Amino acid sequence: MKPIDYIRIWLACARYSVVRTMMFRFDFIMWALVEFFWMAVNLLLIQVVYDHTDSIAGWSKYQMLLLVGSSMLVQRFIMGFVWTNLFEMARNIRTGHFDFFLAQPGNPLVMVSTRKLDLDGLANAVVAIAVVAYALHQLGIVPSFSGLALYVLMIFCGFLIHYGILLITVSLTFWLGAAQGIEGSYFTLMEFSRLPRQAFKGVTSVLFVWLLPAVVVSNVPASALIHGFNPLNTLWLLAVTLFWLSFAVFVFNRGLRRYASASS
Repeated sequence: MKPIDYIRIWLACARYSVVRTMMFRFDFIMWALVEFFWMAVNLLLIQVVYDHTDSIAGWSKYQMLLLVGSSMLVQRFIMGFVWTNLFEMARNIRTGHFDFFLAQPGNPLVMVSTRKLDLDGLANAVVAIAVVAYALHQLGIVPSFSGLALYVLMIFCGFLIHYGILLITVSLTFWLGAAQGIEGSYFTLMEFSRLPRQAFKGVTSVLFVWLLPAVVVSNVPASALIHGFNPLNTLWLLAVTLFWLSFAVFVFNRGLRRYASASS
């Protein structure tokens, strides 16, 4: 299939998702509010903490707000674009319904990752953008067009890193037959993305800054807006993105071969 064919299929799936969501408006509003309240609790926690201190690991209140907003933005995009798709993939692998995607003419990974949109997650991405904009205003930062473009690129890299980790987690279903317990570890890991890189010392720095990308996905974009372009941080983020995405595709393809042999 040509790239334009994938775009057309994705647009058709997006339209279907919107129509289906509008058929269950109350469900959409309820889950959007649940996610909104979860975001509000995190923002309120920042206010409470900074009522008792002026700085955490060298980050001021509004710098921390920018960091948390960047983390939320990446997570909202993950929840909106791929979360449901990947965990439905896990269920389909267990039940054998994954054959439906193997029978399609397109790439199985693309087809399974782009089938549905969750509008409640995407709706709260607007709230995350508003948090980032408010933090920039309070910090007196007016980013240039190139600075905003770099920030968007870094957020997209963070999205790909999250996607890679999530894909690896779900792909373990090919071997384990279930991934419920492992799914929870994804959320636990990503909780660290709302913390400053400078807060990690010793073993935790090696684990969560250098080995696992939990801290990178939010700290590098936020730092780019606060301190400006840093070539080393940018190359680091791009390298981490390439590694985790490539590794995730490798794990998925290996699992796919195992699934095919098991069902033949």
